[in-house]
Amino acid sequence: MRKWLRAIWRLVTRPFRWIKKTTQGFQKFITTEPEDTPVGDSFQKALDQPDEILVHLDAFRKHILRALGFLALTTVFSFTFASQIIDILAQPVGGIKALVAIDPTEPIGVFMRVSLLSGFALAFPYIALELYLFIAPGLKRRSRLFGLFAIPVATFFFIGGMAFAYYIMLPVAIPFLITFLGMEAQIRPSSYVRFVTGILFWIGAIFEFPLIIYVLARIGLIRGETLAQQWRIAIVVIAVLAAVITPTVDPVSMSLVMAPMVALYFLSIGLAHIAQRSRA
Repeated sequence: MRKWLRAIWRLVTRPFRWIKKTTQGFQKFITTEPEDTPVGDSFQKALDQPDEILVHLDAFRKHILRALGFLALTTVFSFTFASQIIDILAQPVGGIKALVAIDPTEPIGVFMRVSLLSGFALAFPYIALELYLFIAPGLKRRSRLFGLFAIPVATFFFIGGMAFAYYIMLPVAIPFLITFLGMEAQIRPSSYVRFVTGILFWIGAIFEFPLIIYVLARIGLIRGETLAQQWRIAIVVIAVLAAVITPTVDPVSMSLVMAPMVALYFLSIGLAHIAQRSRA
């Protein structure tokens, strides 16, 4: 009878014990300061004790496997809504019924591409969290807290970039492209989805630029004054990147990609100055 009561008690109190253990672990994770070892000494220690490198590689492998596992789950989950997502992406041209498939395997290819990219978008916060958990033990307490705060901010910037591309860029670029010279265009799902998802992904990634500049300025690798002085060179580089990112050769799409990149660059200059003050 005592064994049954003890087992029931352990079952009832397990959630509370898990919460207590998790809270203590999180508190230790946040407050623990790593050893302040010079880089040269750390490199020499790694050469003298290569087994420690294997420990870090094994930890990195575990983080990557968990991130890939979560990505697989979100991709499978996206299978359920892939058709609705394709219809949403095709709204600038009249919906999914306006797409004309030529190859017999084209619809399944589009379905898989959209599912994978949707799964990545859903899994992005968790993937960033796993990468953060790998590097966090080597960071100072303040840097660790800043990195934990940066994950939702990075997610917000990524989603904001995709929203900007979908609601601002695509409604302007797509009508211009499909009505150029008055030619009637039959839109293939593969080419259209590749164009749209490429724009959404790269604009979402570009919107991470101010956060990256802030982090680099916070640790002292970049100064706002340097960015402000090199703005002419930056605009040339942005123009080249916009030409590479844009899957078409028309100046309208390139300008729509280039404009937010220039705005984000000048925003990054302001954030770099704020980071320098925080560092000081």
